[in-house]
Amino acid sequence: MSKVTDLVEELAQPILHSLQLELVDIEYVKEGKNWFLRLFIDKENGVDIEECGLVSERLSAKLDELDPIPHNYFLEVSSPGAERPLKKEKDFVNAIGKKVHVKTYEPIDGEKVFEGKLNDFNEGTLIIEVMVKTRVKTIEVPLDKVSKARLAVEF
Repeated sequence: MSKVTDLVEELAQPILHSLQLELVDIEYVKEGKNWFLRLFIDKENGVDIEECGLVSERLSAKLDELDPIPHNYFLEVSSPGAERPLKKEKDFVNAIGKKVHVKTYEPIDGEKVFEGKLNDFNEGTLIIEVMVKTRVKTIEVPLDKVSKARLAVEF
């Protein structure tokens, strides 16, 4: 399945570049009996429905031309939303000072889920300030131990 996402990324990048948009993530998943190819795109002040439609139209034409996916699927292009996934080092740098939700492959200080303010991202390590009961604690999470990370919505 990563071959599909790699190929779609290769096809999408020139389209996104021409529109000054950024590829945040690609999912190729089966839900029930249907396959979904989802692209999450963004830019500094967010994307609108017209931009999503334009990317969908252009990418769909490229995919129809090459026909790399052997079965039917639904193509969805959207914004990553408020809980944007953090995948690349650049994403973590941009998230400094914001609330994040991080899951790890293995426990760090006995925990695998951390939610708090990302104070820094330095040499592949996230420095997260979390609340433990009534105390503020700083946790260092190596990027290679992160299974999933996203921005967290504050209420």
